[in-house]
Order: sequence, then structure tokens, then C-alpha cells
Amino acid sequence: MFYRDERLALFIDGSNLYAAAKSLGFDIDYKLLRTEFMRRGKLLRAFYYTALLENDEYSPIRPLVDWLNYNGFTMVTKPAKEYTDSMGRKKVKGNMDIELAVNAMELAPHVDHMVIFSGDGDYRPLAESLQRQGVRVSVVSTIRSQPPMISDDLRRQADNFIELDELRDVIGRPMRPDDEHTAAAPTTETVD
Repeated sequence: MFYRDERLALFIDGSNLYAAAKSLGFDIDYKLLRTEFMRRGKLLRAFYYTALLENDEYSPIRPLVDWLNYNGFTMVTKPAKEYTDSMGRKKVKGNMDIELAVNAMELAPHVDHMVIFSGDGDYRPLAESLQRQGVRVSVVSTIRSQPPMISDDLRRQADNFIELDELRDVIGRPMRPDDEHTAAAPTTETVD
């Protein structure tokens, strides 16, 4: 449910959206995503949040970050922390929840509708606070994956739940492992 005269802002949790799309078997075409939401309302900002590994000579996400930066997205990045868990597995910690929440709260007085691309239940209090400020909140994620990628609490709190799988024909493209622009998360597991 969108209105053409609404001022919109997009908040994309990069690793969460990547995992949701991957679980459904497609990649996100960010140019099409931006165009689609420009069509739905007056798009003021499109934020993309991701943690970056600093010590890698080549990061698979770097081409995507650079492309987004030059094509109308506001990039919010921070260094990821790499560690080894008790089972000896390499893990990456790069939670962007606070950055996304702070930006959303700062922008709330200037927008009518925020779209959060994440199923992370940690965003439920944010959605509730934005709604108290008169901002409509839509959440884009999926219940069609096993397990579902959206928290039930967040889905219930949102004014609208948009099933990512239903956007496949509008913003998706087939997965191609050799395509640099499809990488939206570090290749190692990301932990919140």
C-alpha cells in the first residue's frame, strides 16, 4: 500500500536482504529496486548498510558497494570484526542495527513512509517508534523460505509486509555466481 505523493525512504540491511533473496534463489538488481520504489512514491533516500572486511585484499562485496555509491544509494559501512568461534569456524561480526535505527529516527520527521528491507526482529521497537511519530512502516522479507527470514513480531508490527518473493519479477534477476554485483554479504557467515 503506497501513495504516489508519499515521501519514501528505504533502509536496506544488506546482509539480511542478500540472505533472504539467496534463500529464494535469486539476486537483487538494485537499479530495478530503486526504480520500483521511485515509481511507488517520492523517494528521498535509499540507504544500504553493510559491514566490510578491511584486511581482505579483495572483498566480493566491494564492487557492489562502489556501484551503489555511484548510483543513488547512501552507503553506510563499518569495519567487520573477524574471529574464530569455539568450533574453529571463521566468523564475521558486523551488525548494522544501531546505524540503521539512528538514521531512521533522524529522518522520521521528513518522510511519510519507511521501507525496511530486513526480517530482523530487533527492528520491531524501531518500527513501533516510527509509527508513533506518524511514519508508516513497510517491511520487505520472506516467509516462503525454510525457515522464514522474518521475525513474526516485526511482521505483526509493520503497517505492511511485502513478500520478497512477490517482488522477484520486478527487482530480481537469476543468481549468477560469477557476477560481482550480486555479492551483498561477506562470503563468511555473518553473526549479529
